Amino acid sequence: MPNQYHLSKERHEELKKELETLKGEGRADIADKLKRAKEYGDLSENAEYAEAREEQNLIENRIFELEELLKKAVIIEEEAGGTGGVVRVGCAVTVKKNGKETKYTIVGPYDAKPEEGKISDESPLGRAFMGHEKGDEVTVLTPSGKSTFEIIKIE
Repeated sequence: MPNQYHLSKERHEELKKELETLKGEGRADIADKLKRAKEYGDLSENAEYAEAREEQNLIENRIFELEELLKKAVIIEEEAGGTGGVVRVGCAVTVKKNGKETKYTIVGPYDAKPEEGKISDESPLGRAFMGHEKGDEVTVLTPSGKSTFEIIKIE
């Protein structure tokens, strides 16, 4: 696991809410299911009990994952003075490839939505753009071969 995870404020709040729900309602529902399953008798051949235990493990694993993620979360802040002209997490970068301009927002992996132009700083494309300035040409190795992008604008 990396030492830090970049998250938008919105995504951070969503994950905190999910964690609270799992710790509250999720655990309470599982406790209720386990209690009802125990009432059926012999636990060694009790499918309801086995299913409830499996669900309990999934919830506890997700709680652990969320707690670790939130401990290492770094909120992507909007800088008042811009980005200093360098591509970093939280900025939008407009690039040109083969005469076509595309705008990407560099986000952490838990905020990535490539279909919306939000790419992870850990993705090949995001990693290649990081640290570059307006006017730089960036070559990225993609599954279809090398692609060269010119950075047109950083905001």
